[in-house]
Amino acid sequence: MEQEIDSFIRFLATERGLSSNYQLSTRRSLTEFAAWCSSARKITVPWEVTQPLISEYLSIRKKGGLSASSIKLVVVALKIFFRFLSGKGALERDPTETLTLPRIERYLPETLNELQVECLIESIDTKHPLGLRDRAIVELLYASGLRISELADARLENLNFEERILRVTGKGNKMRLVPVGRKACHALTSYITTERPKLVKRRSGSEIFLSRRGTKLTTVRIWQIVKTLARHSGLEMNIYPHLLRHSFATHLLSNGADLRIIQELLGHADISTTQVYTHVDQQRLKAVHRKFHPRA
Repeated sequence: MEQEIDSFIRFLATERGLSSNYQLSTRRSLTEFAAWCSSARKITVPWEVTQPLISEYLSIRKKGGLSASSIKLVVVALKIFFRFLSGKGALERDPTETLTLPRIERYLPETLNELQVECLIESIDTKHPLGLRDRAIVELLYASGLRISELADARLENLNFEERILRVTGKGNKMRLVPVGRKACHALTSYITTERPKLVKRRSGSEIFLSRRGTKLTTVRIWQIVKTLARHSGLEMNIYPHLLRHSFATHLLSNGADLRIIQELLGHADISTTQVYTHVDQQRLKAVHRKFHPRA
């Protein structure tokens, strides 16, 4: 089974162009399943796997405390793996053909309001070492609705100050153009011309955001930076990079932007993913109505 998993992961990388994070997640799900098959049922080849066997495995994982969203990821990994094997003739029948995805309760994303975003940004001390960099990070996350990985991978050659456009590569290696707001451009200019040259070392790449060592900032480090800035801002809520992406979309919608445009800006493949922000906006409108209408 391990050999077939290796072959499948190579297919995801070369033929489908899927991200390394997705490949790692899928490999982990499949390897754990293969290990269980081998130890619990002495099954080491994929053509001996049956639908009842998979259902038993998922049931055990659920009883072990695995969340519905995590189980869904496992089911998706198994489905695409066995569909791949079936497609190349390694299986007579796909054992996941009738397997259904678990229902997941959808939670509305948290957001900051516009005043809270302003408070967070204005609390950043740009005279502090790396303050210009850190402000540029927060400005860009909010101005363009980037995923944290897209921000980490953003490169100088893909940033057009004249057009105020950044070319980013999102999920599935899909490229899109995102506008960069005037204030974010100003913050980026200050950082790139004043602070970034001092961070550049011999091994530095062209990534916009660099660490003290001159290397590309990792997603973990960007997360830590935003969390630290949030603590210093005095805002008593859980602030993290993706919250700024949620806020970006919600503020666009509440100010009249078309949902399809927001979908394109966020890089969502499916409009249903973007539609969650309409529910967030409705919740906000209801809260305002309840607070201010005399007969609410």
